[in-house]
Amino acid sequence: MPTRSEILAELGLVPTWRRRAGATIPFADARADRADVSTPRTASSAEDLRRIEIRALQWGDLETHIDACRACGLARTRRRSVPGVGDREADWLFVGEAPGADEDTTGEPFVGQAGKLLDNMLAALGLSRDRCVYIANVLKCRPPSNRTPEPLEIEACRPYLDRQIALLAPKLVVALGKSAATTLLNVDASIASLRGRVHRYQGVPLIVTYHPAYLLRNLADKAKAWEDLLLARRTFTAAGGRTAE
Repeated sequence: MPTRSEILAELGLVPTWRRRAGATIPFADARADRADVSTPRTASSAEDLRRIEIRALQWGDLETHIDACRACGLARTRRRSVPGVGDREADWLFVGEAPGADEDTTGEPFVGQAGKLLDNMLAALGLSRDRCVYIANVLKCRPPSNRTPEPLEIEACRPYLDRQIALLAPKLVVALGKSAATTLLNVDASIASLRGRVHRYQGVPLIVTYHPAYLLRNLADKAKAWEDLLLARRTFTAAGGRTAE
């Protein structure tokens, strides 16, 4: 079992000093050890503190926190963080997997050809990315070579998406692609099995559809994506949302 000093060193909380038997504890040390001097601070408790901090952030501070995040290795390889874009009072939240090369350059999600297709999908519903819609990804930094996100990366970034959802209080979430859908729903399933019905994420109705990049390669499935969007619109209306005029 690792010693307290070894755990503190792993967390980067060094140097540390050992207290002599019978010595008094300075105020700062006493505050750090106020819960129990025999209980070391663990990695899990540090992550709990990080999650608590994120849950208290407002929009501006949240984006700053995302840009400064070093909770996983992606910050060392990405060019720019990609927090999200859109109406901060949006009723619709669209969630993808992770930024790609174009997003890593611009700092905005869903740009390039996939972004144009998403904009067309939104327009068909009478929406746009700057009105009634907020767009984000599960990951806020691009994985190298657009590889599949690793579980630890997803868990490090999930508190940011959860905070965005709490701030937005959307009436509907649309998961774009299998990776986003299975991550949000915590299931291992095909996108075919997840489409066509209403799920929930943190109490919010969630609809699954194809990622725009997939649709660019599989034009025949655009009709299925339109069916998903119609289901999303019906679900949104049922949740008390007003459709665009």
